[in-house]
Amino acid sequence: MTPRGGGETTDAAAALRWLVAMGADEAVEDAPRDRLSAPPPPRPAAPPAPRPAAPARSPPPSPSLPPSLSIASTDQLVEEARAAAAAAADIPALAEAVAAFDGCALKRTAKSTVFADGNAEADLMLVGEAPGAEEDRRGLPFVGPAGRLLDLMLAAIGRDRDSARIANMLFWRPPGNRAPSAEEIALCRPFVDRHIALVRPRVLVCVGGVAAKSLLGRTEGIGRLRGRWHKFAPDGDSEEIAAAALFHPAYLLRQPGHKRQAWQDLLRIRDRLEGERPDS
Repeated sequence: MTPRGGGETTDAAAALRWLVAMGADEAVEDAPRDRLSAPPPPRPAAPPAPRPAAPARSPPPSPSLPPSLSIASTDQLVEEARAAAAAAADIPALAEAVAAFDGCALKRTAKSTVFADGNAEADLMLVGEAPGAEEDRRGLPFVGPAGRLLDLMLAAIGRDRDSARIANMLFWRPPGNRAPSAEEIALCRPFVDRHIALVRPRVLVCVGGVAAKSLLGRTEGIGRLRGRWHKFAPDGDSEEIAAAALFHPAYLLRQPGHKRQAWQDLLRIRDRLEGERPDS
C-alpha cells in the first residue's frame, strides 16, 4: 500500500501511524486468526424445552338410538313378528300388522307391501314364493306373466281369484328377484301362518319349491313333494289342513314339458275340493 505524500514505507511503526491517521484506531481481534487451520466444530444446539402435555380429553358420548333404530337379533325380530301376528284378530288387522312391521330389510328396498289377493273366505288358498317386479309395482301377488298363467290354471278347474285366496311367503320383493333367504322367510313366516289360520281353507296349495319346503317342513324338492297330499297345522292347531305342492307357474313357463304333471295336480286339488276321496 502506498501512503499519501511519500515513497514505500517499510517501517512497521510508520505503517501503524499511517493507519491511525487514516482512522483505523481499533483492533478487530486481540490475537491474529490462523486461517489455515480447520475451523472448530459447531457447538451443539441446546435441546428444545419439553412441551407441556395436552390435557386428556374424554371421548364424546355415544349417541343413543331411538327404539325404532336399535339393533335387534333375528330371533328378537321373529318374536316381534309372532306377537304382532298373534294380536291380529282378523285379516284386515293382519294386513295392517304386516305393513307396520319393519323387521325385514326387504321392506326398505321394495316399492310395495304385497299382502294378498282374492277371497279371504275361500276354501282354496295358494301360497307362492315372493313378489316379482310387476307385483312390486302393483302391490298384488301373481299379476305378472306367472300370475297370468296361474289364472289360466285356476280357470281350468273352475276357479278364479274371487274363489281363491292368493298370497306369498314374503311380502316384499327381493332385489333382482333373487331367492329368499332363510332369515327373510323366518321373519315373514308368523304372518303367513296367521293368515292361513284366519282363512282356514279346505285345501292349501304350496306353489313352488320355496313355499312347499317352508310350509311343509320338508327338504325334498318340488318334484318329489308334488303328486301327493300333505298335512299343515297353522299356529300349532290340532285341526290340520290338507296341503298339496304345485309347480310354480314361472317354472312352467321355462319348462312347459311339466305342464302335464301340473294338470294332474290341479285335477287332484279339484277333486279334493269337490269332496271326492283323495289319493295318498
